[in-house]
Amino acid sequence: MRIVTLNCNGIRSAAAKGLFDWLPSQDADVVCLQETKAQEHQLGDGTFRPRGMHCWYFDAERKGYSGVAVFSKAKPLRAIRGFGVAEFDREGRYLELQFPGLSVVSVYFPSGSAGPERQASKFRFLEAFLPHLAKLARSRSRNTILCGDFNIAHREIDLKNWRANRKNSGFLPEERAWLDHVFGDMGWVDAFREVDPRPEQYTWWSNRGRAWAKNVGWRIDYQVASPRLKGRARSAHIYKERRFSDHAPLVMDYGL
Repeated sequence: MRIVTLNCNGIRSAAAKGLFDWLPSQDADVVCLQETKAQEHQLGDGTFRPRGMHCWYFDAERKGYSGVAVFSKAKPLRAIRGFGVAEFDREGRYLELQFPGLSVVSVYFPSGSAGPERQASKFRFLEAFLPHLAKLARSRSRNTILCGDFNIAHREIDLKNWRANRKNSGFLPEERAWLDHVFGDMGWVDAFREVDPRPEQYTWWSNRGRAWAKNVGWRIDYQVASPRLKGRARSAHIYKERRFSDHAPLVMDYGL
């Protein structure tokens, strides 16, 4: 099973840069997108409903903001928009497709980089999302793969300038401890790190200071598997030959 995830930083912008020309070459079973920045009624062009895929969108109420999408070859049994917390469901941050025995989720965590108010919102999201993660992990009938932009680099290996960013949103001790808990006590699996332990594997680069050219990046886009899927990741690839966004697509294969 192949899953692709990408924060497209505007689905129409990514389309103009060739995202939907590239996607068929990946032959993905599921594609998860974040930060679509569009209302579904604005995406009437067939470009945004790739042939052979079932397409689901969950938009933010605020226009031009947030939003997630999932495309799948197989028709899902059910699509769930939101995880039951109004503050974040209004922002279109969570879309789950349920298949027999498996859920695939596109999730977009808040960024705290705009200032204290947004960081406070991010902390509220992390607190509110934990019980939902626990519920997903407890399920005996369904495994889950969470795909998305977590806006957190977990370890020093996951960003270039880690020393300079220890007090910055995205690498705060509290954020990293949250991931420690998710990957440790709760048993969720950072699937990328199961198959690729190398440094300098980044998925996002600032638009400042030639960060892309110098590979001064952050690994903040994840595919995270529920505990019973430990060991099922087979390969991972961060696609960087073409740029569709300030993020790069993360392509992963699983033995399911």
